[in-house]
Amino acid sequence: MTVTRLDARNVWVEYYIARKRERFVAVKDVSLQIDDGEFVSLLGPSGCGKTTFLNAIDGLKHVTRGEIRIDDKVVTKPGKDRAMVFQSSALLPWRDVLGNVAYGLELQGVNKSSGHARARDLIKLVGLAGFEERYPNELSGGMQQRVNIARALATDPEILLLDEPFANLDAQTREFMQSELLRIWAATHKTAIFVTHNIVESVYLSDRVVVFTARPGRVKEIVNIDLPRPRPLKIKRSSEFINYEEHIWELLQDEIAKTGLTVNVS
Repeated sequence: MTVTRLDARNVWVEYYIARKRERFVAVKDVSLQIDDGEFVSLLGPSGCGKTTFLNAIDGLKHVTRGEIRIDDKVVTKPGKDRAMVFQSSALLPWRDVLGNVAYGLELQGVNKSSGHARARDLIKLVGLAGFEERYPNELSGGMQQRVNIARALATDPEILLLDEPFANLDAQTREFMQSELLRIWAATHKTAIFVTHNIVESVYLSDRVVVFTARPGRVKEIVNIDLPRPRPLKIKRSSEFINYEEHIWELLQDEIAKTGLTVNVS
């Protein structure tokens, strides 16, 4: 039986710019349903409201109109059922890997023994066994993001929110981390919502890709990605994969042009 984990209904997010005395619409009339265990990517031009919408799901941004429901409860603030992985790893530099992963559990009052046991299991899951006593400045960018993912999973959220977590990584590490994320996601069965500017990344990771228009962000099209799982990296060279990539690029061309950038379609 399919269970709807997230239900966004006609969501608007607006800001009031005091110095201009005007309202700024970031997200306009977005409706989206995401099932339990789905991996969904949000893709669109820069500044189209993808991250704003993700922050609204997390309860960090106020919804001006409409509503977002998780397990049929209206989102009004952050909650234990959601965890965010940011573009920057934002690890605590004075804590080692074990201390960073266990941090959220400490805040929830979990005793040290139980918290560290769970943290060690997650460190092993993300492929960092043996690095428990390393500090953030002793880790590569990809390793730091693995710690960040483990920290987000430690509190056992229903939904994992990822805001361009691989954007600062080099190309080779980014490809590797995409594959690792799918492995971790398959092992945990979490619902995942992933913001990216990268078309190839969105197709490779996702069950569905939600393509946003230029600001104000609206849903232009939802593309179902019918590719078998598990997905080896070489699937990116298949004709089926390339067809999805080309279709999404066609959807984005006009939206990118609206931002003032010139799109070369030759």
